Amino acid sequence: MRIMALDYGDARTGVAISDENAILVGQTFVIHARQMEQAAQQAAELAQQYGAERLVIGFPKNMDGTDGARADLYRAFAERVGEITGLETVLWDERRTSIDAHRILSANGRKTKQHRKQVDAVAASLILESYLQYLENTHEVP
Repeated sequence: MRIMALDYGDARTGVAISDENAILVGQTFVIHARQMEQAAQQAAELAQQYGAERLVIGFPKNMDGTDGARADLYRAFAERVGEITGLETVLWDERRTSIDAHRILSANGRKTKQHRKQVDAVAASLILESYLQYLENTHEVP
């Protein structure tokens, strides 16, 4: 089963797709779209193109575990992508993924100006890795 993770944002949405056995992060992409509908449509096209069977949407949580300020927007995005694709959507805690993505890019010699081009894809891969680790730890079969 291929799983696709999305790190939704105002201007860019990071996408990460697992391998066919849902063990490793395979490919990553960035969708450049400012409108939710455009981002959802492009995500749906990628899901179909790569045969994703489940969607994991990064969900903003505060450090105390409560829903973040943009929680309703992210729920609406997840619902819309689910409607278009007909796939199960899972809201997944994305705390610190953008911070960690910037740290990873810096550690690999990327200049801060270049981060914007890749940070969303890296954040999506971190969301997907976290979800895949959860599946492995709980012995949940995707």
